[in-house]
Amino acid sequence: MNQTHIHLLITHLPIFGSMLGALVLLHGVGVKSDQTKIAAYYVFILSAIGATVAYLTGEGAEEVVEKIQGVVEESIKIHEDSATVTLISLIVLGTASIIGVYLTFKKSIYITSTAFIILFVSIFSFILVARTGYLGGKIRHTEVNDSVILNTIETGKVE
Repeated sequence: MNQTHIHLLITHLPIFGSMLGALVLLHGVGVKSDQTKIAAYYVFILSAIGATVAYLTGEGAEEVVEKIQGVVEESIKIHEDSATVTLISLIVLGTASIIGVYLTFKKSIYITSTAFIILFVSIFSFILVARTGYLGGKIRHTEVNDSVILNTIETGKVE
């Protein structure tokens, strides 16, 4: 298994983790369950770690993919730029989640407000990571490339 395999496997963790964590956190806030909030925070921390691994293996994946015929270098650059912003967002989410765990264990008066802030950051992070995943998919998955979709609509056939 090389960096490309690891990159492709791990990239889904921050996408689904940020979405699932947000749902779990929303539920935890709704039922006022500190244990559920902590579970969501752990999912966010794991998502941040996954995003870091995905980012660090991205360069190795790029080295392999850029040699494949039909891959457009600009699409890799756009994905890479988006990944940088997304990584920062997920690191903020993971760090905020560590603080959330700490405050919850300490029974701080800021548990609820921290949970709402983390929920907002998680939704923002999910939007960024979903976009980054979409842009990454456009590198090799021609079925999501706009030019292929437009050509299929215009001609009525897939080439």
